[in-house]
Amino acid sequence: MLPKLKILFLCTGNSCRSQMAEGWARHLKPGSIEPYSAGVEPHQLDPRAVRAMAEVGVDISGQRSKPVSEVSDIDFDYVVTVCDGARERCPVFPGKATMRHVGFEDPPKLVEHAPSEQEALELYRRVRDEIRDFIATLPDNLLNEGTAP
Repeated sequence: MLPKLKILFLCTGNSCRSQMAEGWARHLKPGSIEPYSAGVEPHQLDPRAVRAMAEVGVDISGQRSKPVSEVSDIDFDYVVTVCDGARERCPVFPGKATMRHVGFEDPPKLVEHAPSEQEALELYRRVRDEIRDFIATLPDNLLNEGTAP
């Protein structure tokens, strides 16, 4: 059996997209991926992200937002930036980490003008499902130099 790939999902706030990616990886790929998430400017875990993930049976409520410095001593195989802000400000990781970028829209920004909570949640669900589709392609997608589902 091959060792699990250590993958860091990185975004600016580590409140939504990277948390969803970590949750999906734990749920869909427990035998092949050891997932982590962090942010370059961590915020609190987004309650709508927690709710959207819970709707599909993935509990991320125990995860917490953390700075990159908290995971900087881990020898990652891959660092995947999931937002453009993190891509632009991604720190250098010593060692063998291969960098990849897969940008997803920012749910909190998408819902700024949502007329209702239901419509806001629909936007979170869409991004959640896009992240799930990407995670489902791992690790092959990363190993084959791919960056999108």
